[in-house]
Amino acid sequence: MKQPIGNRQEGTEGGERRIQPPPDPGAAREWRRARGPAFILLAAALAVAPQMVRGDSCGHDFDFHLVSWIDVLASWRHGIIYPHWAISSNYNAGEPRFVFYPPLTWMMGAALGALLPWSWVPAALTFLLLAGSGWATRALARTVIDDAAATLAGCIAIFSGYTLYTVYERAAFAELAGGVWIPLLLLLVLRDRGSAPAWRRTIGGSAVGLSLVVAGAWLSNAPVGVMACYLLAGFAAVVAAMRRSWVPVLRAAVGAVIGLGLAAFYLVPAAVEQRWVDIRQATEDPGELIQNSFLFVHPADPQLALHDAELGRVSWIAVLMLVVILVAIVVGWHRRILPGGRSVWVPLALIPAVVLLLMLPISLPVWDALPKMRFLQFPWRWLVVLEAPLGIFAASAIWVPGRARRNAIVAGCAVVFCGLSLFAGRVFFQVCDPYDAVPGMLQEYRDGNGFQGTDEYEPAGADNSLVAQNLPAGCLVADPARTLGVTTADDPQPEWEVDQKSCEAAMPDPAMIDARRWSVRGELPRDGFLVLRLRRYPAWDVRVNGRSVRDLGDREDGLMVVPVSAGQVEVDANWLATPDARRGRWISIAALALVVGLGLTGRRRTGIQLK
Repeated sequence: MKQPIGNRQEGTEGGERRIQPPPDPGAAREWRRARGPAFILLAAALAVAPQMVRGDSCGHDFDFHLVSWIDVLASWRHGIIYPHWAISSNYNAGEPRFVFYPPLTWMMGAALGALLPWSWVPAALTFLLLAGSGWATRALARTVIDDAAATLAGCIAIFSGYTLYTVYERAAFAELAGGVWIPLLLLLVLRDRGSAPAWRRTIGGSAVGLSLVVAGAWLSNAPVGVMACYLLAGFAAVVAAMRRSWVPVLRAAVGAVIGLGLAAFYLVPAAVEQRWVDIRQATEDPGELIQNSFLFVHPADPQLALHDAELGRVSWIAVLMLVVILVAIVVGWHRRILPGGRSVWVPLALIPAVVLLLMLPISLPVWDALPKMRFLQFPWRWLVVLEAPLGIFAASAIWVPGRARRNAIVAGCAVVFCGLSLFAGRVFFQVCDPYDAVPGMLQEYRDGNGFQGTDEYEPAGADNSLVAQNLPAGCLVADPARTLGVTTADDPQPEWEVDQKSCEAAMPDPAMIDARRWSVRGELPRDGFLVLRLRRYPAWDVRVNGRSVRDLGDREDGLMVVPVSAGQVEVDANWLATPDARRGRWISIAALALVVGLGLTGRRRTGIQLK
């Protein structure tokens, strides 16, 4: 008798028939679903392999981010969930870094630091952000090309030149997050539910999704937030023109407004309180002027030699990315395989054209006219929005029918990806000095030495280079403007020592210090002024022996100074939420309630339609 299909006799064991069970179609389907995301994880791991082998790359922003993560984790351990003050900056005088720097990546770094050894955290965060970029690009690509090609697009986005440059040369973790948000933004603009009523297509799930993406972009990196908003406006306008419908524009407007509302708890105080710090340092430094950073520009200032070398490298990266996109579009046009219909590939193809224009000197009037554009500092930052289009156009151009050909393409791409990872690990990789490496930074932190501050967060009119190292918590002086610490030929940063006698009396280390409380107790021999090892900022409520002090001096180093009398002195400073911070929180709460309401409404209506 014939065996039923799927129950063939496979042999005998112990005189009994052994039956091979039929293959599980569900398991095969689950594997096919997981295969694409798994390949992207593998690509992200390959991209960070040089870090795993050689250690962390101390790119331009490495120290800034590492110190931020350590400070935030210390604040969490004091019960402060959302700190505003970085206590170790300016050699423990602090700065309002977390008022102005978006919270998403410094919270992610601190969370990883609570779970992993600090030496693993930079590579782990890079891996997560690269994987997120690949997955987001794959999600966008799946709307226009098949699943396997979309996976290849996600991998290409990970290995785009600018991504690897950002990882190794710059260590700009926050900007890496742009690779996650930009593809999702494009995906949600392109999404169209043509059969739904116009109002649902405008304020439905896509608008809610756009609001989350816009908020995520701003909460990751302010330049990414600026780029996301301008990209959203331009891309939605082109898509609307191609589809002859105002829905994409209206949906983008709704999503942008709600998204800015969700991020208002950060955006409002960051915008309002800029007048209290020297934020212009971020846009008016010669190396960060837009006109000095167009492609292949060579400013005459000899002090910008390092800037010019970096600009040359990133300019060639921009040229190569644009050439790859152009070739891929030409190939796709010739083979008639451009991704999606005209309403998809035309808006995507316009992105590199506009980005190229913005990186050339001819676009300077645009940079001057559009609000906050100069806040990007470098025109080549727009390369982050090229990563997803590059992946999609390149993958659609090289992905051809036939299993054997596709296997050859996968093998060839794997070789190219390995080569790019090795190249980045040799050319872009920045070897750490002993004091910049994670062990050295941790030792400095544990020794209580503190770190250099960030120029754009210094008090208005102050100078970070005048803050002395090793200062006591309080320094009694007769002249409130007295200079503390001296410089040497080896170290231009002033350093304080007891034998300099610049302090008539020194207060001991603070009895309490964290991101929202600072207090010191001590006995003083005479009346005078007490210079506190705490930078001036209006959110601090300072009290001497219980009496509030409004005039905190105007020292060039930005340290607070308070009048004191001989005898027992108690100085307390408490961080108070400013009115703009409270307004921002209420706006975010209202926006969150609106998002939840729209989500529940959409789910309820979907349930009714399915009945």
